[in-house]
Amino acid sequence: MVSPRSPIQNALQAAGAVFGEHSGVTAVTDFGAPIGEAAAARRLGLADLSPLPRVGFRGPGARDWLTAQGVELPDEPNQARTQTDGAIAITRSWTEVLVLGRIQEADSLCARLAAGAADAHCARAYSLPRFDGMFWFALTGASAADCLAKLCGVDMREPAFPVGSVAQTSLARLNAVIVHVDVGEAPLFHLLGDSASADYAWTSLLDAMQEFGGRPVGLRVLHALAREFK
Repeated sequence: MVSPRSPIQNALQAAGAVFGEHSGVTAVTDFGAPIGEAAAARRLGLADLSPLPRVGFRGPGARDWLTAQGVELPDEPNQARTQTDGAIAITRSWTEVLVLGRIQEADSLCARLAAGAADAHCARAYSLPRFDGMFWFALTGASAADCLAKLCGVDMREPAFPVGSVAQTSLARLNAVIVHVDVGEAPLFHLLGDSASADYAWTSLLDAMQEFGGRPVGLRVLHALAREFK
């Protein structure tokens, strides 16, 4: 099976990304300077998580079917809940849910849900593959909300946008989903949008980050942040 390819693969390679295997896929481990990236991630770091597992479900039976599979769902639309294994369930509406696989270790929830897609269909829940059509970035660090303020009209600062909040909004004039789910004690925002606009979104974010001394980071740093507070 061919590993999913990031929609910004060329930009990552040009920036000196070091790739490694994670959860059975190839993703950016670091950009050649892990120590510097660790400091950057606490200040402002941008990671590409696009190759990692995710799956969506839509339909009148989606909530009931996912709940029966052991997924803990938020009570309202536009909310996110972290699962016991680190995966994230996002309610985009009353009838649509997006599940992001955990980034700390190998994913199992997304794979299990995808394997049960036929049963979900019988329960009036229809799977929505989210690999090819959606980029997935993570913006982390103390300046993350201030950086997003340059590209988005929604106030992402606490307490206006607390952990678990979801905004379906405009990011650098692109339609995007922004999810606030911290890693350890570091603020972290998951950014999701149309993969056709991924290069533009990545470049726009890097440009906005310059004011705060931000830089691209790899999964190794995000893993380390999570382990610090276990």
